Amino acid sequence: MSQQQEKPQFAISPTREENYAEWYQQVVRAADMAENSPVRGCMVIKPWGYAIWENIQRTLDARFKATGHVNAYFPLFIPLSFLQKEAEHVEGFAKECAVVTHHRLKAGPDGILIPDGELDEPLVVRPTSETIIGASFAKWVQSYRDLPLLINQWANVVRWEMRTRLFLRTTEFLWQEGHTAHANSAEAQEETMRMLGVYAEFAHNVMAMPVICGEKTEGERFPGAVRTYCIEAMMQDRKALQAGTSHFLGQNFSKASDIKFLDSAGAQQHAWTTSWGVSTRLVGGVIMTHADDDGLVVPPKLAPSHIVIIPVIHKPETADQVLAYCRQLAADLRTQRFDDAPVRVELDARDIRGGDKAWQWIKKGVPLRVEVGPRDMAQDAVFVARRDKPHKEKSSHKRGDFIEGIARLLQEMQDSLLAKAQAMRNAATRQIDDKAEFEAFFTPPFEGDDKNPTPIHGGFALSHFCGDPKVEAEIKERLGVTVRCIPIEGDALYGAETGTCVITGRPSQQRVVWAKSY
Repeated sequence: MSQQQEKPQFAISPTREENYAEWYQQVVRAADMAENSPVRGCMVIKPWGYAIWENIQRTLDARFKATGHVNAYFPLFIPLSFLQKEAEHVEGFAKECAVVTHHRLKAGPDGILIPDGELDEPLVVRPTSETIIGASFAKWVQSYRDLPLLINQWANVVRWEMRTRLFLRTTEFLWQEGHTAHANSAEAQEETMRMLGVYAEFAHNVMAMPVICGEKTEGERFPGAVRTYCIEAMMQDRKALQAGTSHFLGQNFSKASDIKFLDSAGAQQHAWTTSWGVSTRLVGGVIMTHADDDGLVVPPKLAPSHIVIIPVIHKPETADQVLAYCRQLAADLRTQRFDDAPVRVELDARDIRGGDKAWQWIKKGVPLRVEVGPRDMAQDAVFVARRDKPHKEKSSHKRGDFIEGIARLLQEMQDSLLAKAQAMRNAATRQIDDKAEFEAFFTPPFEGDDKNPTPIHGGFALSHFCGDPKVEAEIKERLGVTVRCIPIEGDALYGAETGTCVITGRPSQQRVVWAKSY
């Protein structure tokens, strides 16, 4: 045997270790999830990618409605004057806004279409909807009896990004944004934390993505909010992904939008408001949490299809019999339930090579691949491959046992993916109290004479912080690192002991999570 090990072959090139950013793009392409559009910075979400988003949407929407929220829809265009009412808010979004200034086109001297019909007031294409929804709330809320007002909308938004990446950061993206109004501060704060909990539960139980629940620092707070809370996840390159946010807005937006009500004593008060949201960035989170060097891996609870059945036909005379067996198998599997819904089954009867079919489904990340040929039929069995296992690892199951145990098997895979992601995060999380160690943790190690940086390094540093925005800004500028959140009580990483700031040595009330991020 040669002393030199043969290099493993993978479907995705480059691998995660070789070039994580390009690996991500190649996974999206190989899984046929999305592509760049003719409009710079925007994307076309293809059926497989959109089906994952639909499952995210469907599952979250049920959770929102279970907590008393109802869906509505508000305009895409926001008068500029609405944004100007909330100075801090407009300042936070001003550099990202797309602005409409004309309402028609006309042919110019050379027949080239040019804008015509200048608007009396410019319209901003929705970057977020606090101000336009506030205008409606001001009409809808008159009395304390009208509160709480619990509204959500599924929509698109536009933020003019300079550096874009499919799903993670695009000029236009899809999201949901919840907006609520309450009679007092305590009720609004309770709502803020409730929805943060909904996001965290969804990430953990449906996406199989462990998250940290925490509060943002002053420098990372949503423009105009009193407090911003978030869920932060670690991706496989050890960077943080802000996967969802929930904002306690106090009375800032209600005063700007004049959302007032008569309380039970007959006195006029400004409402207390919240907003909260997640976006198609979650699809990127699924990719970077679970995908491997063979392509996408989709947790069963989010998978567009749980199972793909691949008929194995070597001789034309067996085709009808094998296909009939596979169709009946698919029908029987669909009678089973997983995650309170019928099992989703795909029968791939396309006339292409079986190996090519298998690799296409591996790259798409379908949880289970089931192969059936004449030999399997003779034994009333199926040949099964799990996407959370190496692609060459397959096992034979009696047909009846496989059908009866499908829900248990899918849940086992769901739990396996969560455990793997949790172990990865734990391995890359370190409690650091020394400034030199902190800086070394976030500085890429170098190897070889050509000084090429190792792509994957760092992780989550649990360190004390004095809370000074200037200190955080300096660290961000120098190391590319920010405080991702201040873990809240109840989170596994909540570190409430007092100490000294790892950067300045000043007093600190608790540990925070430092990381590089998307």
